[in-house]
Amino acid sequence: MGATDEARAFNADLEERLRALPMPWTATIEQVRAARRAGKGVFPVPELLDHARWHEIEGRDGPLKLRLIEPQTRAATGAYLHIHGGGWTLGTADEQDTRLGVLAEANGLVVVSVEYRLGPEHPHPAGPDDCEDAARWLLDGGAGELGAPERYAIGGESAGGHLSALTLLRLRDRGIGGFAAANLVFGAFDLSLTPSARAWGDRYLVLSTPIIDWFGDQYLPGVTPEDRRDPAISPLYADLTGLPPALFTVGTEDPLLDDSLFMAARWARAGNAAELDVIDEAIHAFNYFDLEIARRSEARQAAFLTEALGL
Repeated sequence: MGATDEARAFNADLEERLRALPMPWTATIEQVRAARRAGKGVFPVPELLDHARWHEIEGRDGPLKLRLIEPQTRAATGAYLHIHGGGWTLGTADEQDTRLGVLAEANGLVVVSVEYRLGPEHPHPAGPDDCEDAARWLLDGGAGELGAPERYAIGGESAGGHLSALTLLRLRDRGIGGFAAANLVFGAFDLSLTPSARAWGDRYLVLSTPIIDWFGDQYLPGVTPEDRRDPAISPLYADLTGLPPALFTVGTEDPLLDDSLFMAARWARAGNAAELDVIDEAIHAFNYFDLEIARRSEARQAAFLTEALGL
């Protein structure tokens, strides 16, 4: 079975299994988060790495936790600031230990994953504030504390792709440089919804239009669709000049397909280097699963970071 056929069969099976799951708004946030952690939702139980560790820094609103994963078989070559997904509402910085550990070994980057505050308890701009604080700590001596050379990349998946883009824009507007590459994986860049997100409908394949709407309301309670186009919220509408080379990764079976298509085009039009990897039959969050398309994508992302950082 080829990689595309494998993905297509997986999608059909996952869609059938997801029909039995309740929608997130039928339970409390605490219950939804606990179910996700226990592997009772869309994703399997997270596998934690023994050598990963927590590190606490002081953010603008209090302590901020970072998840550190250092390469075990080679010297550190730089640092990768990682921002996890979960619709700004779910997820933790340790839920992708294994795949981030593979990335660390692939190119020697020390991974620093941000445990940013989540909605609805902490709506916008709490999450972006935490990500900016983590980035500034890393650039202002944090890499040295970790024994990593001053060579930096940033990236994340879904909401993490969105927050990575916002972090780069915030730093640029403050005259702060440093990140030489952005790895933006099926990111949400227009929180008023792009055409593909609006047209997707009720089909439940990790995301659906109602679920996207629900996530947006947790992060931006009371904010109208028009106001969600504020560049401080939706980076698709921002001035994108002066940003680092970026790799945009997205699947053809992802409601957020247009987010990456549009953002990659605008990134390039603003004069920045941009690569776009559109993967046949890949669903949203496909790289959380044991699929050949996921392994190939992870290898391409590692290769992009290696090249962009000159490793």
